[in-house]
Amino acid sequence: MAEPGRSLHPSARGRGRTERRTLRLLWLLLWVGTAFPVTQGAGPELHACKESEYHYEYTACDSTGSRWRVAVPHTPGLCTSLPDPVKGTECSFSCKAGEFLDMKEQSCKPCAEGRYSLGTGIRFDEWDELPHGFATISTNMEIEDSTTESTENCTLSKWVPLGDYISSNTDECTATLMYAVNLKQSGTVNFEYYYPDSSIIFEFFVQNDQCQPSADDSRWMKTTEKGWEFHSVELNRGNNVLYWRTTAFSVWSKVSKPVLVRNIAITGVAYTSECFPCKPGTYADQQGSSFCKLCPVNTYSNKGETSCHQCDPDKYSDKGSSSCRERPACTDKDYFYTHTACDANGETQLMYKWAQPKICGEDLEGAVKLPASGVKTRCPPCNPGFFKTNSSTCEPCPYGSYSNGSDCSHCPAGTEPAVGFEYKWWNTLPTNMETTVLSGINFEYKGMTGWEVAGDHIYTAVGASDNDFMILTLVVPGFRPPQSVMADTENKEVARITFVFETICSVNCELYFMVGVNSRTNTPVETWKGSKGKQSYTYIIEENATMSFTWAFQRTTFHEIGRKYTNDVAKIYSINVTNVMDGVASYCRPCALEASEMGSSCTSCPAGYYIDRDSGTCHSCPPDTILKAHQPYGIQACTPCGPGTKSNKIHSLCYNDCTFSVSTPTRTFEYNFLPLANPVSLAGGPSFTSKGLKYFHHFTLSLCGNQGKKMSVCTDNVTDLRIPEGESGFSKSITAYICQAVIIPPEVTGYKAGVSSQPVSLADRLIGVTTDMTLDGITSPAELFHPESLGIPDVIFFYSTCSDGTCDGCNFHFLWESVAACPLCSAADYHTIVSSCVAGIQKTTYVWREPKLCMGGISLPEQRVTICKTIDFWLKVGISAGTCTAILLTVLTCYFWKKNQKLEYKYSKLVMNATLKDCDLPAADSCAIMEGEDVEDDLIFTSKKSLFGKIKSFTSKRTPDGFDSVPLKTSSGGPDMDL
Repeated sequence: MAEPGRSLHPSARGRGRTERRTLRLLWLLLWVGTAFPVTQGAGPELHACKESEYHYEYTACDSTGSRWRVAVPHTPGLCTSLPDPVKGTECSFSCKAGEFLDMKEQSCKPCAEGRYSLGTGIRFDEWDELPHGFATISTNMEIEDSTTESTENCTLSKWVPLGDYISSNTDECTATLMYAVNLKQSGTVNFEYYYPDSSIIFEFFVQNDQCQPSADDSRWMKTTEKGWEFHSVELNRGNNVLYWRTTAFSVWSKVSKPVLVRNIAITGVAYTSECFPCKPGTYADQQGSSFCKLCPVNTYSNKGETSCHQCDPDKYSDKGSSSCRERPACTDKDYFYTHTACDANGETQLMYKWAQPKICGEDLEGAVKLPASGVKTRCPPCNPGFFKTNSSTCEPCPYGSYSNGSDCSHCPAGTEPAVGFEYKWWNTLPTNMETTVLSGINFEYKGMTGWEVAGDHIYTAVGASDNDFMILTLVVPGFRPPQSVMADTENKEVARITFVFETICSVNCELYFMVGVNSRTNTPVETWKGSKGKQSYTYIIEENATMSFTWAFQRTTFHEIGRKYTNDVAKIYSINVTNVMDGVASYCRPCALEASEMGSSCTSCPAGYYIDRDSGTCHSCPPDTILKAHQPYGIQACTPCGPGTKSNKIHSLCYNDCTFSVSTPTRTFEYNFLPLANPVSLAGGPSFTSKGLKYFHHFTLSLCGNQGKKMSVCTDNVTDLRIPEGESGFSKSITAYICQAVIIPPEVTGYKAGVSSQPVSLADRLIGVTTDMTLDGITSPAELFHPESLGIPDVIFFYSTCSDGTCDGCNFHFLWESVAACPLCSAADYHTIVSSCVAGIQKTTYVWREPKLCMGGISLPEQRVTICKTIDFWLKVGISAGTCTAILLTVLTCYFWKKNQKLEYKYSKLVMNATLKDCDLPAADSCAIMEGEDVEDDLIFTSKKSLFGKIKSFTSKRTPDGFDSVPLKTSSGGPDMDL
C-alpha cells in the first residue's frame, strides 16, 4: 500500500499498481520538452515507447474540478514519443464495485474472473503483517507523573496481526491502530469486530483535517453477543485519520479477552485502475466481482483462482484454506454418541456418528471403526409437567394439572399448579433450547451441534477444534411470580433457575454460565475452571422479561491441529426454572381460597400474608417478621427479624429505622443514626497495576432508614462513557446496601468521566444491629477496631450477600467513626454546679461531662436563679438572740437572788425559835403578812439534801389542815416534831 493520497491499492498486501495522482501538468511538460532532448543528446537514439513501457496517470484536480490524463514511462529515459496529454474524466468520476477504470479508454470495465475491485474503495482482509499505511502505538494510561519504567512496560502493548484479523492488547495500556486516508468524495469505512469482554474500552473515531474527532455516539463500541458484528461510519471528503483504540481496565488477576478487527473497507478514496486477484483460499467465479468467496471444506485455492480444487482423499482442509493437510488415523475422539427420538413403541436407538467436519481417515493404519449403531432401549419418561402421547412423544399438560412425566392429573381443590420448567430427562432437546458451536479461531458460528442428549444428561459434543465454544441456550419468554413477590421492590426475586452439572477435564477447560435480558448481550455471571464434581448452582432472576440462559464450554484456549481433548466434557443433569409464563407443573401447591358463586377458587394472598394449609385463608405475619415468598405456608413461614431491626409493611425484608437502644448495668444508651441514612461514598488509597495504572477501590454505603430500600448504586460504564451527557441508562449498575467498584479517575483516563468498572454487591440483606461481636456466624474481630472507650459500646451492623445466610467469600469490615454514632444525650451526661449566695441570689448551672460522649437527645437545662439568705443576716440574728438571752439571764438572776434573801430570812427565824426551851413558844411579832412577804409559806430544809431529795420534799403531802408539814429538830436532840 502506498501512502494515502498518492497511490491506491484495494488489498491488504498492496498488490498491483495504482495511479499516482501527485504529478503536476507543468512538471510533465518540462520533463517531456526539456529532459528528453538532453537525454537524447547525451546518448544513443531512443526508440518509440511501447504500451508496455508506460502507464497513464491523472494530474491533480484543479479549482474547476478538471484534470489531464498523461502517459508516464515505467523507466525514465528508456524510450520516447509518449502519447500526448488528453482531457481526463471529471474528478468526481468513479466506477462501481466490481469494475475498474480503463485508463486508455477512460471508461469502466468489469473485473475478470478470479479478480475483484471495490470501485472507489480499498479493503484490508489479509493480516499476516501490518498493511502499509497502518500504524500502531501504545501509551501508558497514566498521563501525569508517568515514569520511564511505566512507558517501557507498554512498549509491547500493540495491535498484533494474526492472519485473518488483527488483535488488540489485553493489558491496562492504551493501544491505538491508525490509518490516514484522503477521500476525493464522501465515503464510508466499515469493518467487522469481535468484542466479547466488557472490561476493555473499545472506541473507534475519525479525525478530520483540523484534528477534530467526530462527535458520533458510535465512538463507543458495544460488546458483541453472537460472534462478529458489522460497523460502518460515514466519512467526509478530504483527509481522514481513523483510530481504533483499546484500553483494558481489569485490575484483577483475570486476563481480558482481546478485541478483534477484520475486513476493513474504505470507500470514496478514488478510482481503481485495475482489479485485484483473490487471495489464497478464496475465488471469484464471475466477472465484475466485488469480493471473493471462501473455499468450502476439503477444498483449496491459490491466488487469483476462479474455482477451488478438491483435496485428495487422504487429505482435508478447513473452510477458506489455501492448502490441504494429511488426514490422521481415526480414534475414539473422532466420534460421539446420541439417541434418536422415541418411536411408536416407546424405544430409542443409540447412534454413533463421526464428528463433523470429519478430518480423520478410517482406512489408515491403526484407525478405529465407527461402533455399530441401532441398539434399542426403552425411552426415558417425559419430563415433569409433560405426558406421553400414543406416538411416544411428550406433550405439556394443560394449565391446572400436573404430572411426574407420565399422566396428567388435575390439581386438588385448594391447590394451584406450580408452573415452571424442569428438565431431567434428555431424549430430545426441548423446543425452547438450541445448541451451536462458536469457533475459537475466527469466532464464527459453525452451525454445528454443540451439545448432545444422553438419556439422563446432556453433554458437550465433539467440535471442529479443541478450542471451540460449545454453546447451549435456553430461552424463557417471561415469568408469572406470585402477587406478593411483585409487590416486593427490594428483594426483586421474580424466579430462580437451578441446574446440576459436572465437568471432566484433563487440561484448562472452562464452563461459562451467561444470562441475557430482552435479547441484550449475554453477561457471564459465573465461570468454573477445570474438573468440577457433580454440583448444583442457583441464579436468582430479578427482572420479569424475556430471558436467555447460555452455557458455553471450551476445552482449551490453545489451538492445535486435530482433536486431543474430546474426552473433556461438561454434563448437565437437570435444569429447573420456577414461575415460568406458560410453563408446566410437576406438583400443585396450596393456595388461598376465595369464595364465589361457583364455589371456592384460588386467589393470591396480599403481600406479607401466609396461607393456612388447613383453612386456605390468608393471615398476616406477626410484626417484625418476614415471609418466605416462595413457601408462604403456615406461621412458620414468617421468620423473625434480627436484633435491632424491624420488618417493612409487606414483610419482605428487615431493616433498621436508624434508631437503636442498648442497656448496660449502669444506664440505657439510645442512638439515632438518621444523619447517616443517605448513601455515603468513600475510596481507599490509590493502587497501581504492574503497568503503573492508578485506580481506587470505591465503596458506597447506605446504612439504615429508607424503609429498607437499597440506596447504594455502583456502575459499570466501561462500554459507555456517555454518562456525563446524561445517558446513564445505557450503563450497567447494581443496587445494594453496600457495593464496591473499581474507579480510574478522569485525570488518568483522559476521558470526560472516570472509568467505573467491575461493580460488586457486598451487602444485600441486613442480618441485625447489635453491640455483640458475633451474629449469625459472622464475627467482627475486636483487634481490627479501637477498644471501647469510657464505657460507650460500638454499634455493629451485620450484612450478608447470600440469600441463605451462608456463603463462601471475603468478609469486609468497615469502621465508621462519626459524631452521629454517639448515643443520644440524657440526664446522665451532665452535672450541676451551684454558685454561692451573692446579694441574696444563688445560681444553678448545668454542664456536660467531659469528654462529651453523646449528641442530640435532651438539651442542657437552662440556668436556674433562686433567692437566698446571706451570712450578714444570720450574724445580726445571732447577735440579737445573744443580747436577749443575756438580758433574760440577768432578770432571772435578780429574781432568784431576791428569792434567796427571803428564804434566808425565814430560815434565820426558824433557827432562832429552835433555840428556845421545849414547849416555850416565842412571842408572835405580828399576825399580819408584812408588805413584800409571800402568802404561801416557803419550805425550809434544815439539812442539806440532794437534788432528788429536794424535789421529794417539794412534792410531800400537806397536812389535813392545809399546812405543810416541816420536820424540825429540838435543841435537846429529842425526836422530831411535825409542824
